[in-house]
Amino acid sequence: MYSSNLKGFILAMVSSAFIGSSFIIKKKGLRKAGVNGPRASSGGYGYLLEPLWWVGMLTMIIGEISNFVAYIYAPAVLVTPLGALSIIVSAVLAHFMLKEKLQKMGMLGCLLCIVGSTIIVLHAPEERSISSVEEIWEFATQPAFLLYTASAIATALVLILYCAPRYGQTNIIVYIGICSVIGSLTVMSIKAIGIAIKLTLEGTNQAKYFQTWIFAMVAITCIIIQLNYLNMALDTFNTAIVSPIYYALFTSFTILASAIMFKDYSGQSASSIASELCGFITVLSGTAVLHSTRDPETPLITDLYTPLSPKVSWYIQGNGELWKQKDEDESSPSCITILRQDYFK
Repeated sequence: MYSSNLKGFILAMVSSAFIGSSFIIKKKGLRKAGVNGPRASSGGYGYLLEPLWWVGMLTMIIGEISNFVAYIYAPAVLVTPLGALSIIVSAVLAHFMLKEKLQKMGMLGCLLCIVGSTIIVLHAPEERSISSVEEIWEFATQPAFLLYTASAIATALVLILYCAPRYGQTNIIVYIGICSVIGSLTVMSIKAIGIAIKLTLEGTNQAKYFQTWIFAMVAITCIIIQLNYLNMALDTFNTAIVSPIYYALFTSFTILASAIMFKDYSGQSASSIASELCGFITVLSGTAVLHSTRDPETPLITDLYTPLSPKVSWYIQGNGELWKQKDEDESSPSCITILRQDYFK
């Protein structure tokens, strides 16, 4: 047992190192691709021709495979919290390789995300033993999980079709939200495939069941969507901020999906449920702190919803003066003071 847990621990550590590094390598590839063509954040796919991006992609795949295998040797309560190490890896590498500074409050937000996510996972219940893919299919088709799936798809569509074109360049939650919501469905499908592979290797062929192939198609579709919007997030926002927010939201939605699908929390004590709630609050607090410390990055591409005319802002000072500031067209904005007519009398 201890030998098995040690293998899982080592694999999880390796996974975190590779995944954390992949964020940095992929972003460097995205930057190089953006010099010669449309950026990923504006819908460009030039990064697919950039070798450095593929190195980052390969690094991420190795990390995800290591993480997948780690779940075979060790329980989720040991493996999942170690995923937080990828945040530290990416933040340190971003500081040295991308020159992206993480402020002190950002460090606090990162710590809150790690602590909150760890609390959630440590108080999560043990996984139940499953004997076939058909059993997983029964879990996936129960009304509660079908409602969650419908809600997740609806949320993702709203974010993709409405929010992304309008707010994707300025609000980090849009792209990361898409990745996280879809990612929870990805994990459920990947878990089903992993169990099918394990049972097949043990002698019970699961490829004969059509449910196995449905889970495989869902997983592939969700992974493609995740990668697309994760690239947009990395190309638009600071890596040291993207990584922890993605980890926090992805972990939260995944645990929620697992709890609904597999009914993990049936029979849980009140103290465990309270700890889970505290963990979620901590994660949300950390996410808010991280988002507030993000350095604004000016979008390079003007899209359909970007105003073409100069922005004019008005505000009133306490002494009754009305100021008008013209922001965008001039390198040094000028202010025009309009005094009340009473002042001239």
